[in-house]
Amino acid sequence: MANITVIGCGQMGSAITFPAAHNGHKIKLVGTHLDTEIVKQGQETGIHKTLCKTTPEGKVGFKVPEGITFHYLEEFEECLKGADLLICGVSSFGIDWFCEKIIPLIPESLPVLSITKGMIHTGDGHMISYPELFEQTAAKLGKKISFNAVGGPCTSYELADDDPTEVSFCGRDEKMLRWLKSLFENDVYHVTLSTDVRGVECAVALKNAYALGISLAVGLSYAREGKEIMHFNSQAALFQQSAREMQGLLEIVGCDRDNLFLGIGDLYVTIYGGRTRMIGTLLGEGVSFEDAMNRLKGVTLESIVISQRTVECIEKRIELGLSKADDFPLLMHIGDLISSKTKVNIPWAKFEREF
Repeated sequence: MANITVIGCGQMGSAITFPAAHNGHKIKLVGTHLDTEIVKQGQETGIHKTLCKTTPEGKVGFKVPEGITFHYLEEFEECLKGADLLICGVSSFGIDWFCEKIIPLIPESLPVLSITKGMIHTGDGHMISYPELFEQTAAKLGKKISFNAVGGPCTSYELADDDPTEVSFCGRDEKMLRWLKSLFENDVYHVTLSTDVRGVECAVALKNAYALGISLAVGLSYAREGKEIMHFNSQAALFQQSAREMQGLLEIVGCDRDNLFLGIGDLYVTIYGGRTRMIGTLLGEGVSFEDAMNRLKGVTLESIVISQRTVECIEKRIELGLSKADDFPLLMHIGDLISSKTKVNIPWAKFEREF
């Protein structure tokens, strides 16, 4: 039996503990300063406030498996004592907080598994993954910590509901990855392993930006026909273009192109089951970015963060003569939408190729 501590008990930070709990491990879910209500309800009822499934009666929070307990942020250091693994469950919006407040508290002997998907633009036309950022942060503190991460097609509520999926654990040390796999893998949660950290993390981060792009077609269809009708030609065309641009971006950051398939799988599930679909659909319907964000206030939208950072990276590369805007027309259009420079006007002609 392993003792696992999680910092950040949002939806995925909590859902990933379900297979570990089913495998007999003990988990302490520690909320951030934003998770107070989740912890309160969890302690009182054992039901997760925001990790929900849809039933005929409406959305119902999952009751966490035996072996999972809820804790407030003030208990974090106590919860680290005796832990065999720390899971980073904060969102992209909390990455700076994690680096500043949490990494200094992590013992070198305690490995970390991050479920946060995203990339950081280094300012010179290149991007690095969150585990690489964590390593750099720890190194400045004189620490060498094993930072690992999860990528691949998996939505939190379906994982909690035992719907089968296959993800990838990535890290520097194969032995460590095999141990991590042994903690979580079961009949529904299947794990492949990779030492290409940047490749895995880049692929699954980019899906957030492009899921927003594909969801524009959903909104355009709703605006045209009403919400009872959805067109799939346009979604498929945007999916195809997304895959092409994701492949190009993987090449830019120097990753194995096989990671594209992880990103594509994650892209598929995010379009059909993720929060990113909401913002993309609203924009496609003609709602301004500002109004769409107001309507979705309180919803964590990783897609906005990764879209902005990736656009910044490409814009810098264009400035340096390393890339061309026409290589990433869908991404650049997403950037224009987020910066409120335009409303949806898919650049279809720029997607065309001659072989």
